[in-house]
Amino acid sequence: MAKGEPLKAELVLLSLTAWWGGTFVVVKDALADADPVTLLALRFGIAAIAGLMMARGRAFDRTLLKPGLLLGTLLFLGYQLQTWGQVYTTPSRSAFLTGLMVLLVPFVSPFIVKKWPGPFAFAGVALAAVGLFVMTGASFSGFGLGEGLTLLCAVAYAFHIALTEKFAPGRRPFGLLAAQLWPTAVLCALAYPFGPKHLNPTPSLWAAVLGLGVLGSALAIGLQMWAQARTTAVRAALLFATEPVFAAALSLLLKREPYTAALGAGGALIVFGVVVGEVGGAWWSRRARPT
Repeated sequence: MAKGEPLKAELVLLSLTAWWGGTFVVVKDALADADPVTLLALRFGIAAIAGLMMARGRAFDRTLLKPGLLLGTLLFLGYQLQTWGQVYTTPSRSAFLTGLMVLLVPFVSPFIVKKWPGPFAFAGVALAAVGLFVMTGASFSGFGLGEGLTLLCAVAYAFHIALTEKFAPGRRPFGLLAAQLWPTAVLCALAYPFGPKHLNPTPSLWAAVLGLGVLGSALAIGLQMWAQARTTAVRAALLFATEPVFAAALSLLLKREPYTAALGAGGALIVFGVVVGEVGGAWWSRRARPT
């Protein structure tokens, strides 16, 4: 790996997280014209076609079949469980429990890549998790079906991030992208009959679906595959924890919600957790490196 590539990879992941944070507003607006299951089916159908074009035939590489099927299934489970969980729980609890993937990755990853993260990574992850809790205003009381489904969503995302660290190195990123988007799209299509039906095909909806499918899924996940081949799953998860910070910043900028002390304090804790994990992790790696 070329010198400086891990830093470039983490900057790419941070940029992707900012982009994904911005799509929360896009998704919220799109849900006025389509139910969640329909929106997911359209989004990943377009993403699968775009991914195949980006891969230029590499999606049919036999070595990508198993990784693609596994990653695609986890991606489908993450999105579907989060969507159905939101039906039975509050937005704040959904955001917090989904964000718990950052807390799960350090415990999932060692069993997949056979390497335990350092203490600063755990400290950064813990700070980010507390920040998520403060920022979303979630509570632990009344744990029910919605909370259970959303927690399973976090588990699916945690395994997706950890397995990406295992599968991405040595493989073409857009080939691995296309190999997982097709299973996701097929599973979303199979799930379509079981969801509520609402579709108002407005120009703004199609613009949102195209943007989410091509940019938010195909291009973004392809870049994630490239970046995670050059950094660890724990560092990736820590950077992904900043997604609600970017989402809140855009929402405040567009005056969709008011600023609160909890929003500011939670966001600050998440950012501080990322700094502790990144700076402390880099120092720990140098310290542990044999001289």
